[in-house]
Amino acid sequence: MQMGQRVLLFIMVLAMLSCQDKEEGGVDIVPVHDGYVRAVDISFLPMVESRGITFFNQNDRPQDALSIFRESGINTVRIRLWHGPEDVHSSLEEVKAFAERVKAEGMHVWLCVHYSDTWADPGEQKTPQAWTGLQAEALMDSVYAYTRHIMTEIEPHIIQIGNEINNGMLYPLGSRWDNPEQFKALVREGIGAARSVDSTCKIMIHYAGLEGSASFYELFEDVSYDQIGISYYPLWHGKDLDVLKNTMSALKNDYGKEVIVAETAYPFTLLWNDHTNNIVGEESQLLPDFPASLEGQKDFFKKIIDLNKEVGGSGVAWWGAAWIAFDGTESTQGSTWENQALFDFTNKITPAAKVFRD
Repeated sequence: MQMGQRVLLFIMVLAMLSCQDKEEGGVDIVPVHDGYVRAVDISFLPMVESRGITFFNQNDRPQDALSIFRESGINTVRIRLWHGPEDVHSSLEEVKAFAERVKAEGMHVWLCVHYSDTWADPGEQKTPQAWTGLQAEALMDSVYAYTRHIMTEIEPHIIQIGNEINNGMLYPLGSRWDNPEQFKALVREGIGAARSVDSTCKIMIHYAGLEGSASFYELFEDVSYDQIGISYYPLWHGKDLDVLKNTMSALKNDYGKEVIVAETAYPFTLLWNDHTNNIVGEESQLLPDFPASLEGQKDFFKKIIDLNKEVGGSGVAWWGAAWIAFDGTESTQGSTWENQALFDFTNKITPAAKVFRD
């Protein structure tokens, strides 16, 4: 064999090995930023990692969870932020450091601002302790200053002004039902602060569920924002996927915004991996066409994405994607979401995570 042939053969072998590595290890797969949000909410990941948990990719190799998600096709990471949490988790310090890791992986940061010291949802929107007792004007000033500060510190691609604010935010002054105009004014302050720092950052307003979403977003027809975010879980928001599709279509057509499924999830099993009761654990909680299996979870996720794309939607996010049983199998204070995560009970990424990439 002549020298030139040997060199050519050597190059061909290297190329084959490189391709094999990419297929087996998933290296060099970069996020696709084409305007469609392929997201996971992994706000629990820093806490889980602090327990020394090891994650495994599709080839059963240990790997950093963020890299596994990137290689699965995820381009955006949703991170919750609490104002004054009781420990470091979901604090500005933790979220800022986590956001820097996300960006280093080439993914966008979607900042989910709860405007509370703890969980904010349709049933609870508690004003941060530091803002307790403020009158309306002072509270609005605080929202503006705080939002400017976190925007400057974190520099997100998307900022969500409040979490599942169906009934308002920052109770009692921001109650939708008791003080609707103050509620809107508080949202406007957050939006204005975000725009003042980065005019290109996407602004999302988030509603949990389908029923009542039209009248909710009607409140904001004169408010400048970019994205409608809805939560959809079959357990709480109904098992008729036609209703989901029709609701997304109506919201997009009526309000002219990007429509994103900001939260969804589905189980890969009805079993458990710690002694904490799981939220979904019965056959009656499932959709008829999607069993609680690895394939069922994957098919569910694909269906949600397909429905979103069919109506011209702009993205889907899987909530609690890394909230595995982190505190030991005997824990009664572990994860209620372990069977709806995107890692199985051996901490291996589930097939559903690859839906975006596929």
